[in-house]
Amino acid sequence: MPRRLQTKKTDKVLSAVRPNAGIEDAYRKKMQALIAEMDNSVRYWLRAAYRANEPVMAQDRTPADELRDAIRKLARRWQKNFDEAAPELAEFFAQSVASRSSGALTAILKKAGFTVKFKMTPAMRDIMAATVSQQVSLIKSIPSRYFTNIEGLVMHSVQTGRDLALLTQDLQQQFGVTRRRAAFIARDQNNKATASMTRARQDELGITQAIWVHSGGGKHPRPTHVAMDGKKYDVNKGMWDSAVQRWIFPGEEINCRCISRPVIPGFS
Repeated sequence: MPRRLQTKKTDKVLSAVRPNAGIEDAYRKKMQALIAEMDNSVRYWLRAAYRANEPVMAQDRTPADELRDAIRKLARRWQKNFDEAAPELAEFFAQSVASRSSGALTAILKKAGFTVKFKMTPAMRDIMAATVSQQVSLIKSIPSRYFTNIEGLVMHSVQTGRDLALLTQDLQQQFGVTRRRAAFIARDQNNKATASMTRARQDELGITQAIWVHSGGGKHPRPTHVAMDGKKYDVNKGMWDSAVQRWIFPGEEINCRCISRPVIPGFS
């Protein structure tokens, strides 16, 4: 097992920069608003198409082709809508996290007696670009996954002779699944972006060590992350996670809510 750094009595341990709940909430709501518009559009057109073909559904399967065409036409339309909305929404998210994380770290350092003024460094620029790119990809994936599932539900409905009321229930459930995925993206990406941007700022200031703080949340916490709680680590290296057999950082793993507290050594 890799040797862990020891915390000394003379170390100055600062407060953690935590992911901002307001940014997560705003990002989630913006994605879910797009999803609601898409879902309303799909329900409207599917009801019309389904009713137009319902009388012959028990006799043959030809209405399936018309319904499939209607779904795929809607999919193309909404994929385009999400593709166009993704860059602006991703930029909003990345800029919000960058501003909030830098501001929070500035306030923490000021409280500890240090005055800093952050600038856009090459490292931060790279992280911002990567964050925007990741968000664009995730946002664009929402309609693709949604319509794949919707087409499956509709085809199953036609094949089994189910009525519109039962199909509507299935659509409602899929809407819920898609909304929850947007909520997960907002939470997970907020954690990741905050952690990576804060780490870049710490490195910029020459802060090389931090204390791992386990979130204490979640129904199934990672045992290795629980064991890391309170341990000092190198911010350029991370902590060794035996579960994944590699060095990791707080907030890096999927749905990880762990954070870190910067350490300034040598204080008496």
